Amino acid sequence: MSTRQAWAARILAAFLGAAGVAHFAIPDPFDAMIPGPLPGDPRFWTYASGLAELTVAGLIAVPRTRRVGGYAAAALFVAVFPANIAMALDWSDRSAGEQAIAYGRLPLQIPLIWWAWRVARPRTRGRTRGRRGRKVATIPA
Repeated sequence: MSTRQAWAARILAAFLGAAGVAHFAIPDPFDAMIPGPLPGDPRFWTYASGLAELTVAGLIAVPRTRRVGGYAAAALFVAVFPANIAMALDWSDRSAGEQAIAYGRLPLQIPLIWWAWRVARPRTRGRTRGRRGRKVATIPA
């Protein structure tokens, strides 16, 4: 993994870690984002999603588990996308600023998923043999 790729992983881990901590430090705004149809108390889902983000951040932060963490982050971003859609629809009666935030989050999921995927599957420049000695495709430098 290149230095640039390692930094991308560290930044993603920090982003997810900060978001996870925020779920516990200031849970009220996250409670408001929980879709109504989910069973149980919104606070449970706030804490559960915060714990998921902290777990994924930890996986990405450790080079040995970075690949699994990248896949887990991509899955997490895909999993929360329906909730983001529900939030945008549920917030139709909110102020224009809040609606802009709700709808503005939707297209941001795409680069987040891509970023997590790139952390899980970093490019290998100039490598002609894989871990087991098999030929692998190379990416021109």
